[in-house]
Amino acid sequence: MTEQNMTSLPAQGSTAARSAPPTAVRKNRSGLLWVTFTMVLVMALGAGGLYFHQHFQQQQFQQQATNQSLHQQLTELKQHQLKEKTQLASLLLEHNKALETANRQQDALMQQLNALQEKVATISSSDTKIWLLAQADFLVKMAERKLWNDQDATSAVILLKNADTSLADMHDASLIEIRRAIIEDIGTLSTLSQIDFDGIILKLNQLSNQVDNLRLADNSIEDPSIEDGNNQLSSSLSQWRQNLYKSWHNFIADFITIRRRDNGAEPLLAPDQDIYLRENIRARLLIAAQAIPRHQDEVYKQALETSATWIRAYFDVNDANTKSFLVDLDNLSQQSISMNMPDQLKSPPILENLTKIRTRHLLTSTSDTHQEQ
Repeated sequence: MTEQNMTSLPAQGSTAARSAPPTAVRKNRSGLLWVTFTMVLVMALGAGGLYFHQHFQQQQFQQQATNQSLHQQLTELKQHQLKEKTQLASLLLEHNKALETANRQQDALMQQLNALQEKVATISSSDTKIWLLAQADFLVKMAERKLWNDQDATSAVILLKNADTSLADMHDASLIEIRRAIIEDIGTLSTLSQIDFDGIILKLNQLSNQVDNLRLADNSIEDPSIEDGNNQLSSSLSQWRQNLYKSWHNFIADFITIRRRDNGAEPLLAPDQDIYLRENIRARLLIAAQAIPRHQDEVYKQALETSATWIRAYFDVNDANTKSFLVDLDNLSQQSISMNMPDQLKSPPILENLTKIRTRHLLTSTSDTHQEQ
């Protein structure tokens, strides 16, 4: 085909096109629209797919990041749990070791307790008897102190009876000798004459309260030369010597009083100071009362004798109160405040020796038992 022909083809086509019917034109337009719509749709779908693909990839990336973060947290949590599990296992191991140690200590303590219980069970019967024997020995020694320090035979007898009761509770036939000695001591002390020391002290207190009821004696004696003579002064100058003598005796009679006593004992205070005299008598009675619990017989009698001497010297011995007071003093001064105690008791040395022997035997048995264990 030549160029001329080729150039002529479009012209012919365009003419044919122009000359094409309207229906064909509409079909071409609809097809073009459809193709355009299809292309737009394809492009939209492509863009949507690309968007969704990018969005999906972004979500996938985010999910992967989240998964990685969760995986890391899970790993850390597992590590933490593993660490805590290790620590817990270590604590459990230490606790088990401590529990085993405590169990061993408890077993050791139980063994010691069982050994102690066995030891107590072994010596309990003999230990009780030793305590009763030691108690009896203590009571007998207390009886000795009461007897010789306080001279209290009544309390000593009671203590000896209690000691015999302790020995009787032992139910031991070998104690017959020591019990016989205790009974003999009780019999010896029971025969002693009992002195009512409290009654004597109360009587002295009663006399001390009666001192104020005693009446002083008036034993003044005037000079017979003055009483018999005439004290009137003479008016004669030749009798100046007699007048001087009478004036001097009148002066002496007004300022000085002379009293005579038959007894030569001198009191501590002047007779006219009766308050001090009565207090001195009370002091002597108090000394006598304090000498009674100390069993100071000489001090007791001397205080009573001094009180009686002062009363006879300065009080009216013919008064009924004074007579009764002196009778009571004489009776009390004849009362001895010392008892004739025995030199020694039979039971203390025997009981002390027996206690030492049995205590030494118990200690030896306990030591042997401890060595065997």
